Amino acid sequence: MVLPVNLDMDVLRTFVTGVNLGSFAKAANRLGRSPSAISLQLRKLEEQAGQTLFQKQGRGLALTEAGNILLGYARRILDLNDEARSAMTGLSAMQGWVRIGLPQDFAETWFPGLLGRFSRAYPMVRVEARVDRGSALAEAVQRGELDLALTWGSMADAHAEIIATRPVVWIGPDGFRRNEGEPLPLIAFDSPCAFRSAGLEALDRQRIEWRHVFASPSLGGLWAAVTAGLGVTLRTAEGVPPHLRVLDPAASGLPALGHIELALHRSGSDQSSAIARLQALLIEAITPS
Repeated sequence: MVLPVNLDMDVLRTFVTGVNLGSFAKAANRLGRSPSAISLQLRKLEEQAGQTLFQKQGRGLALTEAGNILLGYARRILDLNDEARSAMTGLSAMQGWVRIGLPQDFAETWFPGLLGRFSRAYPMVRVEARVDRGSALAEAVQRGELDLALTWGSMADAHAEIIATRPVVWIGPDGFRRNEGEPLPLIAFDSPCAFRSAGLEALDRQRIEWRHVFASPSLGGLWAAVTAGLGVTLRTAEGVPPHLRVLDPAASGLPALGHIELALHRSGSDQSSAIARLQALLIEAITPS
């Protein structure tokens, strides 16, 4: 009797993380492993799958047909694994109410999946989620209207906890190159905005003129303006629409950007078990071990 081959859960998580981030070098940094360890894991996954999962594409790697098929299963396996872990904590009878605020980047990417798993594991906990700009979310926590909030930058809140950092990147259409004879057309939220501030500081250091050509209260509005060719914006690489590109600063005539902090704000009241559990899952999703 031939025993079935079990796919390694840690290897699957590395595989999915690398694809989600668009780089296995970034996955190595996110997961706290060396690039050589990541390479060994990917070779192990190909051996377990019995298929070639990657192919060369320029300087990087692209998924083969088998790789794309496995990716869908890997995401479902990991979701079930994480849901099972939550259900087995012995807190399934937990009750209460959690009010959370978060930026649009996360609301449009991984948070809906996490919220779905949380709701299935703890069906008696009611979650109220608010998507807004960081300044509004931080103020809502201070007023006691939200229990938790994630913001880009601390929003001048001395009590905010910095839980992660992300590189800030320029985002624009494929092949964008700054016209050195004209001010850079910048697409960004109005102030206060940590991304806007990071971009203006970098442009001013390089003495690059700029003009604010488009503002929107929604992230979708910024993506639409970039898609229309009105200019470039800046954000993190997470959640960039597939038809837009993270721009190489040197090739695009743009200044290099630094990192942005991701802050967690908590209300001053005592945390219930429901709030504490969702907070732990948020931090785990943002800073996986």
